[in-house]
Amino acid sequence: MNTRAQPMRKEESQMTAKEIARLESELNSFDPTTRSAALDALTSQARQEGIPHNTETGAVNMHCHSFFSFNAFGHSPSSLAWLGRQHGFAMMGIVDFDVLDGVDEFLTACELSSIGGSAGIETRVFVPEYASQEINSPGEPGVCYHMGIGFSSGKVPVNVAPILADLGSRAAERNQRILSRVNAYLAPVTVDYKRDVLPLTPAGHPTERHLVAAYIQSAMRSTAEPVTFWAGKLGTSPEEMADIMADDPRFQNLIRSRLMKRGGVGYVQPQSGMFPSLEDFHELIIACGALPCAAWLDGTTATEQNGEDWLEFLIGKGVAALNIVPDRNWNIPDPEMKRIKIRNLYRVVELARELDLPLNVGTEMNSFGQKLVDDFATAELAPVHKAFVDGAHFVYGHTAIQRALGLGFQSEWAQDHLPTRRQRNEFYTRLGYRIPPGSEGISQLRRFSADMSPDEMISQGD
Repeated sequence: MNTRAQPMRKEESQMTAKEIARLESELNSFDPTTRSAALDALTSQARQEGIPHNTETGAVNMHCHSFFSFNAFGHSPSSLAWLGRQHGFAMMGIVDFDVLDGVDEFLTACELSSIGGSAGIETRVFVPEYASQEINSPGEPGVCYHMGIGFSSGKVPVNVAPILADLGSRAAERNQRILSRVNAYLAPVTVDYKRDVLPLTPAGHPTERHLVAAYIQSAMRSTAEPVTFWAGKLGTSPEEMADIMADDPRFQNLIRSRLMKRGGVGYVQPQSGMFPSLEDFHELIIACGALPCAAWLDGTTATEQNGEDWLEFLIGKGVAALNIVPDRNWNIPDPEMKRIKIRNLYRVVELARELDLPLNVGTEMNSFGQKLVDDFATAELAPVHKAFVDGAHFVYGHTAIQRALGLGFQSEWAQDHLPTRRQRNEFYTRLGYRIPPGSEGISQLRRFSADMSPDEMISQGD
């Protein structure tokens, strides 16, 4: 009798829809081992079935928050990579507030999913030179949303580890100031930071949106009539509040805007000591071999109206790229405001070209209602489509070779062979177009070495 195991027929190896749904749910587990096993199973099944990663749409989203800060859909880094594969994304990037917790998981997940990956961090800094002007945080002069992109690992050098730890500590202090004020206003509905908020996060780094979720849960536990309670505290009729609460994203956004944002009882007017300096943040980013990245709002603030001076100031501080959230720059209901913001968008894209700043673009995915991905084929975005896609290939090219060989944009090799930012931009963009994501690209990169010139690498990649 032949007792050898027979190969499994294809129809027997296929997962059921229920099994796939279970694994996709496990991608968002707070347990990293569970996430890793689920992604391995899903990607292995895709390979076994010969399902190619179809990237014909050319879709890219290089600015997605994961659940390590806040993702409106609860996506972990692994879940985002799998989502990108399922939707045919060519490239994808995470950007989390104040932490690098998802970097290694995401880049590994992108390799398994055959997606060109990038990873970054975002925080708010205080810029004393612009203390009297709004920058990109409306109503908060001197405060600036700012980013680092192109990290190849979440492990940071010892000498800058205190800077990263300080980002988390400052964020926790700001959250607890808000909590104290909102607790006083909503009592007897109160929230304890350690007991009620931290468990809502995978690694103990909550945002305002986690505070909102904790208050909703507390009101459900502490009040007999949550609709009446919230109507009184948020200034609506019970009838209107019942409608609002039936739409969970709308309800959460209302709580945050009425209680925690400017004009709300929990709002704390930012001051210089509440945020890190631009210089310290850049020290962290550059020590990790990553790229300081400016964050553009929409060109309407006092600082951004004089965008050339602002960006040249940031370049002098080490900025090497510019982030844009396209949707807020064109998808506006008011026709006149839409005209103004589209004009501003085209101007800043052209300015970025002139100043040698590659673009990093995406939808954020950290607020309810934001898109999964931008449609670059729309009439409004078509003129800037190429600049957006070139920027995605730039940061992927840098990330891939930095992760494989330590030869990214900030490396001594790059500075010796490509002394200007323009030269480096062109090289890493070309590399990003030539190196496929996943195992094939890793194999190609391993044939490179620091003894090779940029031209030799590009020609070998052809």
